[in-house]
Amino acid sequence: MLFRFLGSTVVAALVSLGLGAYVPVAAEPGGDVAWVVSTRVLSPTHSVVDVYSPAMGRVVSNDVLRPAHGGSLPTLYLLNGALGNEDGVGWINDSQVRSFFADKDVTVVLPTGGRLGFYTDWRAPDPLLGSYQWQTYLTSELPAVIDGEFGGNGRNAVAGLSMSGGPALDLAIQAPGLYRAAASFSGCPAPSHPLVAAGMSAMIAAGLSDPLNMWGLPGSTDWRLHDPALNAAKLRGTAVYVGAARGAFGAVDRIPEGAIPPFGGAVVEALVYRCTEILVGTLRAADAPATVSLRTTGAHTWALFEDQLREAWSTTIAPALGTR
Repeated sequence: MLFRFLGSTVVAALVSLGLGAYVPVAAEPGGDVAWVVSTRVLSPTHSVVDVYSPAMGRVVSNDVLRPAHGGSLPTLYLLNGALGNEDGVGWINDSQVRSFFADKDVTVVLPTGGRLGFYTDWRAPDPLLGSYQWQTYLTSELPAVIDGEFGGNGRNAVAGLSMSGGPALDLAIQAPGLYRAAASFSGCPAPSHPLVAAGMSAMIAAGLSDPLNMWGLPGSTDWRLHDPALNAAKLRGTAVYVGAARGAFGAVDRIPEGAIPPFGGAVVEALVYRCTEILVGTLRAADAPATVSLRTTGAHTWALFEDQLREAWSTTIAPALGTR
């Protein structure tokens, strides 16, 4: 199998990045409900809240952005990409989300973790990743903690980029009524398509985990149940934004003059464009309204993701949350 073939060299590389084997954290006695372990205030608008997840048996760090004036606000759960910001690559360090949301009346929660896990509940604990129950954490554990800690008003939205784009829509499907809006930025919301399933399985295997431990064999019932393109009708009543570009570099990517463009990102973006087209077709067939942003230029860059976020905020997320 691929994850065996990669061997100890890749394991050593993962450990060097701080992505080593999972070590469980003991809960407090009777700790069957998620609870706040600690809060670190980094600025008047930025905190890091560590939350113990009983479902996963670990502490999850969550960046929390709020306007300085505070108050009871809606919440946007903003998910990171392939490595879950565990390598320091994510919204906080690679975009301007802190300044963008500083004057917005919303609490933004950005969990760290979930690398190569597609923010879903896996079938069994993984030797390297531990218990992956991200759907449970994001839908059943974290919202209650955030609302209790910050006085949330019960209006929620979820959004993700790249690896987490499709899962953001899937979370809205799996937890009906929890999110008023859901958005995918250059994600692939058609996971059960044979080529997409093969690519996702290869990603998981490259991380030294068993891809069958997520939803079983590609094409099986669980793959179909977690496919937004096959469950588009269940997104009726949710404000949906989906965005992707054809993969041609453009002004939106803000590539510095003289820099070598990330051509791998161009290929990835072209692929997720096709994934997004599949979803758009099924949304229209299901008469499920959505804001669709299919661009002729743009590659898989943070500048594109950020531009999509800004567009989704003004057209879809803020109106659904009743905020500005």
